[in-house]
Amino acid sequence: MTRLILSVIAAFSIAACSQSGDSEVVNVYSARHYDSDQVAYARFTEETGIVVNLVEASGDLLIERIRTDGDRSPADVVITVDASRLQRAEEDGLFAQTDFSSIAARVPDRFIDPDGFWIGFALRTRVIAYAEDRVDPSEITSYMDLADPRWQGRICIRSSDNAYNQSLLASIIAHHGEEAAEAWARSVVANFARPPQGGDTDQLQAIHAGECDVAVVNHYYYLRLANSDNPGDQGVTNGIGLIFPAGEYGTHVNISGAGIAANAPHPENAEALIRFLLSESGQRVYVELANEFPAVEGTAFDNPSVRELMGFQADTLNMSTLGDNAGAARRVFDRAGWP
Repeated sequence: MTRLILSVIAAFSIAACSQSGDSEVVNVYSARHYDSDQVAYARFTEETGIVVNLVEASGDLLIERIRTDGDRSPADVVITVDASRLQRAEEDGLFAQTDFSSIAARVPDRFIDPDGFWIGFALRTRVIAYAEDRVDPSEITSYMDLADPRWQGRICIRSSDNAYNQSLLASIIAHHGEEAAEAWARSVVANFARPPQGGDTDQLQAIHAGECDVAVVNHYYYLRLANSDNPGDQGVTNGIGLIFPAGEYGTHVNISGAGIAANAPHPENAEALIRFLLSESGQRVYVELANEFPAVEGTAFDNPSVRELMGFQADTLNMSTLGDNAGAARRVFDRAGWP
């Protein structure tokens, strides 16, 4: 799979260099840093002849750059991960209002901004990883169970400034209210096995090393290790299972999303790219190479590992709700003493 990715990226680079001077272009500002995206852009160029000019930055820096550039921004498409960042970009006026109905017939409404500023094209779930020899998975049916004192000294999780954690807490606020969410956060802090540190891969490695028994991670970090060509990476996931909470409101889902920039110089090409990302060809890239779930219902793909995880009960909150509660989530984390 690695050779496939590299060969397609090489072809993309050659096409970009040879065609950018005399072909149509689309300027993509993206907070995603995955090889799969390069493959998607290469396939888009092959199908349309439109060359993708890519600018990458972390989510907050990307939004700030486009906001600062204002009317002078060359961005056509803005892509970022996490619903709260999409909402922030919308509030900063970075997106043009778009009628996605013609290109999103099989994308559930909850993954589309109600006001038409952005749309999700790839899904990720925030799940609970556990040591199979130390945890009975029946003990955890919802995220709220992590507050139980039985997990004292047994939980690993990222810091409170992580966007995925903020959106998870935003969903808890939406379902249970801010007071209950704060009580939950305080109890989880009391159950930490260690101070929050590292990314999701680090949490899985900590379970493998015996530093903790459960961790909260995005599902694709687990699959990335399990499907790695590196035996050491594969070994990390040996003896680790995943729980997709089904109790109460189901498993927390988040998105990578895209919108047409407010001042896009090539709006037709921007729409063409978003249409491609939601086509079967585009969706297959994210499922098969990035281990994400498709946003388009009924997408055909070849990734047994992803297919094996599907069928979970998903939270039905509209993604915009996560953005609406993001500020409250940050304040709750601060009051709860979550580093």
